[in-house]
Amino acid sequence: MNGYSNKTNVKPLHIGFDDTDSVNGRCTTHLSYLITKTLLERFQVEFLDLPLLVRLNPNVPLKTRGNGAVCLRIRGRSQTHHERIRAEIAQMIENYSEIGNGANPGIVFYENDTISNDLIQFSENAMDSILSKQLAIKIAKNNNIEFIGFGKEYGLVGALAAVGCTLNSDHTFETIAYRSEENLGTHRDTDWLRVKKLSEETYPYTYNNFDQKNFRVLITPHGPDPVFCGIRGEDPLLTSYFLKNLCIKEQLDGYMIFRTNQGTNLHLTREKSVQEIMPFMSGVINCKVISTPLTIKGGHVIFKIKDKFNKVLPVAVYQPTGLTKLVSLLHPGDRIEVGYGVHLKSENQLTLNLEYLIIKELVKTYEEKNPICNKCLKNMKSEGMNKGYQCKRCKSKNRSKEKLYIETERKIGCGLYIPEPIAHRHLTKPINRYGMEKSFDRLEILNIIKTIKWIEK
Repeated sequence: MNGYSNKTNVKPLHIGFDDTDSVNGRCTTHLSYLITKTLLERFQVEFLDLPLLVRLNPNVPLKTRGNGAVCLRIRGRSQTHHERIRAEIAQMIENYSEIGNGANPGIVFYENDTISNDLIQFSENAMDSILSKQLAIKIAKNNNIEFIGFGKEYGLVGALAAVGCTLNSDHTFETIAYRSEENLGTHRDTDWLRVKKLSEETYPYTYNNFDQKNFRVLITPHGPDPVFCGIRGEDPLLTSYFLKNLCIKEQLDGYMIFRTNQGTNLHLTREKSVQEIMPFMSGVINCKVISTPLTIKGGHVIFKIKDKFNKVLPVAVYQPTGLTKLVSLLHPGDRIEVGYGVHLKSENQLTLNLEYLIIKELVKTYEEKNPICNKCLKNMKSEGMNKGYQCKRCKSKNRSKEKLYIETERKIGCGLYIPEPIAHRHLTKPINRYGMEKSFDRLEILNIIKTIKWIEK
């Protein structure tokens, strides 16, 4: 269901924006927090959904950090009210963004009761492909969507994709806490034991907040941006509980709860043949292993696969994923499914960087041994090419015996394998989320908006 209509004559206003940050700082989610405060305090709008944090194709080379865009779905009191809101938001985004320092913001304003199908399709394509600014502008014009771009206007793609992302299927929540201005650039002080305890207490309904294997806190970023921490999970009440019990020492500016496609593998839903794969795409391929995995410098592993059309590509598995030992046990002939991101290596060679692995069928493997002596019951020794075999103990010879092939045990099994949390991307679906997928319940979300404190100012 993509409709947002109600009894009033005022249509919903869908606001999308992206690419407001740079590698030097700022954060699109922080800007959405500031805009949301303004919309609630100054304009007193109705929110029709929680703020949406939409992660797009993580392989896009132009992205900053997590390639996240934001959509706010609201309703004001009148058309004139909406016009004032548009002007204020455009000014806030222009003032906040790192334009000229790597940021190329885009903003879209879409007034409609429903999200059009071509807009939804554009958003779906933005999860796993490279889309042009020109295509975004064309679709915006076709749907009478107002758009504003700054700098090189790359953010128009993400802004439009965020509005088109209904998140009617699987989704998660993230409670993000923001730092006060005086603390920006200073060390984020967290009690790792408390993070560990809360992570264990709320498992499996929160995820990727603490890496139990490497004893590493995963909730805090490392750059100069305004985010203090982000708590990810299935239930906004639990993510907020987690945050409030961290006993953070510094004074925060506030927090906000997002509904998001993080942890859903939304970028790994479409199967493509090798022939369809292009640089910087994401996707899924069912294939057969055709080479023995090779461990290279750094502990990374490379092996080749072919699809049903016998087209071949290499797959790379990097050491931080924790999957290198596993994939080194693959054998030519094994049938697998690979979730991947496409990278362009030297000499225009496409390589699939593995994001998850499903082993579907394992071939039998055999160890080759010399035949056994009939008298001594020991393996004989080869006499040379076409010269037969001789027993080392009794010296008997036999030219007719053939080598033995003994089936060996495969030390891996069929099933799903994903990287360790330390190597997860924002969209990576953690192991505890399999079987916990959920669909969008509009009434439930509206109840959350009305009954819990989803923004703390």
